[in-house]
Amino acid sequence: MSAPTPMEGRASGSARVYQSGGDQYIEEHVHHYAPGSAPLFGPPWPGPAGPREAAPDSVRMPLVGRAPGVLRDRTDLMARLRAAVAGPGGDIQVLLGMGGCGKTAVAQALFTEAVRDHGRVGLWVNASERVSLRAGMLAVAGDRGAGAGELAAAAGGRRAAADLVWHYLDRSAHPWLLVLDNADDPAVLEEGGWLRTSPSGTVLVTTRHATSALWRTPGASSHRLGVLPLEDAALVLSDLAPDAGTRESARKVARRLGCLPLALTLAGAHLAHQVLESWSMDEYDRKLTEESTALVDRGASATGGGQSRHLVGRTWQLSLDSLADGGLPEATALLRLLSCWTADPVPLSLLMPAAQDGAGLQHLSPPLVPSRVEPALRALLDHSLIEQVETDGHRCVKAHGVLLDSVAAGVPDAERALLSAAAGRLLRAALPQEGAASPRARSLVRLLAPHAAGLLHRSRRHDLVTAESVGIAVRLARLVYEAGDWTAALDLAATAAKTAAAHLGDAHPATVEARSGQGPVLFRLGRYAEAADLLRSVHQEALRTLGPHDARTLDAAYELQRVLHRLGDLTRARTLLEAVLDGRRHVLGEDHVATFKTRCEMLELRLAQDEFDGYTTAAEELAQDCERRLGPDHLVTVWARDALARGLLRAGRGAEAEELFERVLAGQRAGYGDEHPLVLGVLIQLSRAQYAQGKREQAAGSAREVAEGRARVLGEDHPETVAARAWYTEVRTGPPAPDGLVDRPPTRSTPPTPGGR
Repeated sequence: MSAPTPMEGRASGSARVYQSGGDQYIEEHVHHYAPGSAPLFGPPWPGPAGPREAAPDSVRMPLVGRAPGVLRDRTDLMARLRAAVAGPGGDIQVLLGMGGCGKTAVAQALFTEAVRDHGRVGLWVNASERVSLRAGMLAVAGDRGAGAGELAAAAGGRRAAADLVWHYLDRSAHPWLLVLDNADDPAVLEEGGWLRTSPSGTVLVTTRHATSALWRTPGASSHRLGVLPLEDAALVLSDLAPDAGTRESARKVARRLGCLPLALTLAGAHLAHQVLESWSMDEYDRKLTEESTALVDRGASATGGGQSRHLVGRTWQLSLDSLADGGLPEATALLRLLSCWTADPVPLSLLMPAAQDGAGLQHLSPPLVPSRVEPALRALLDHSLIEQVETDGHRCVKAHGVLLDSVAAGVPDAERALLSAAAGRLLRAALPQEGAASPRARSLVRLLAPHAAGLLHRSRRHDLVTAESVGIAVRLARLVYEAGDWTAALDLAATAAKTAAAHLGDAHPATVEARSGQGPVLFRLGRYAEAADLLRSVHQEALRTLGPHDARTLDAAYELQRVLHRLGDLTRARTLLEAVLDGRRHVLGEDHVATFKTRCEMLELRLAQDEFDGYTTAAEELAQDCERRLGPDHLVTVWARDALARGLLRAGRGAEAEELFERVLAGQRAGYGDEHPLVLGVLIQLSRAQYAQGKREQAAGSAREVAEGRARVLGEDHPETVAARAWYTEVRTGPPAPDGLVDRPPTRSTPPTPGGR
């Protein structure tokens, strides 16, 4: 993740600025744009030293802006935390409190001191969602020395990710402080075993969830943060807006806002940034008194979190009213649109269609027309309602989670369907058309995935779920799967399926498609029996409601036969696959990529059933057809060549098989990288082809590379690692003549799966 755009808080004289970050990010800041600066949707505007460059992805710095100048009423707490960081390590410090109370500000201040004064390695991870937690913790493992293959295996669900991370944290050569920020759903930490102690460092957690048993883990100490004392809260307002009123006036406003740091900072920013008007703190207090309770988040429970949403809601509405009075009512529409998604960074490219053709937002009240999107964005930035950040090379905007919750609660009922539909259209338009093949496409998919889940959540709450919103989530889950994060893909696919079933019904085509989308992910994760049970029911439902020739029925049957193939039920798999092949030829055509994939799968089945008669001829024809229709470098073409090479090896044509496996290996490496399990599966077949020709030394070298690679990527105890080590031993110690090898079926490894099929 990249560092956010710097934001500066200013105060005069001896005044101090109170700031906080993260999910409870609050900051007084002023944006300065150089003359001739480019718009938000254009290239980065130049600064004093020339064009800005995106900061490198890092877990070595908090993604929350500048550290606060002073922490009001946190002196005792900071003393306890400093002592923990300066100690031997092995403990967990948990900061508890409602949204906006400054937990992240404390964490950021401690982080800075730990690095600067105590020589600790500072590591910062956003723990608000499963996707961001996994990505951040794997980045921590990389920082502490994990290799690319190990990280790829963990990201793909082929190796226990938390075990890998803590293995490297425990063995760190330098003491560290690990901050898990915004852990508001403890289940995210608990389910993966992410929260542990280590003798090498200290863990600091910030969370709004105060009652989780996880915080009572041995070695954990909890510290509750509340709102500020009245005097300190008044000082926050006076620091931010020193000319807006007396200390007594500041006390009145602070009391009205419940002394919540987030609300105080937004109020101070509003008072400090007025141009057309110049409210005093007394006038601001009167405006708060006049506000209706209609702005209260109606979906919030009567908890600390709900109270914080109430307070922030009153504050942000005053800022939006001021913007509307100043000629920018579109800021309200834009913030309501952002509230359809989540508090994760929103790529500016996601908002681009709104600035080009309106995306249907011009029908809102107030309308958001294309020419007003840019001014609305800048206005929200200037009033501290959103911030601009750089994430994975994408320029994004980010709003506070508590703020978005309260904004969403205040959307008029008549506007909800329009906003939800517009948010869905923008997500669909932002999906990379080429799939998740390129690194930039993969990073964009990771950014968009939480927003698809967020849109489903908002839609579910107000009974606005549509086949379109479910379909977007299913498509994004597929792209996340192709990008290699199988666990995250399963989370999103399961959310889409559960939502569709609850709101559209089990028989709805969108529900069938969503449930079917979970099958390939379960298959890749090795959960074969679970995948088979799911796909059997999905296939039966699709046959009943959609008919045998519908593309979604054929897709479900295709995924089911793959699982049955792996489970050894080859006869049933063959029956299903023959029906899929006939159906896809009829529905999609002979030259469709899905038809070619089905033909490749059929060759795999024939080989598994020892059906060699005519196999080589069929494989040669398929490879030629794929190369002619799809191109020589397409991954389905590579897959077809692999099927042909396996047939040649089984037919005793070792030299031809070796040459073809070399081509397949180059194609797989180009598509997946050097240590992907599918690449290693081809390499072990190359070793067998070399051994079949008596090239014992070369075969041993290839076998050793597979054994070592699988150990790194899949782990020492993985069955494929065990099989690879056994083959390596056989090559080194077996008989020099390969007689009988051709008659013995080679160990079957997972077939290449182009495009994450």
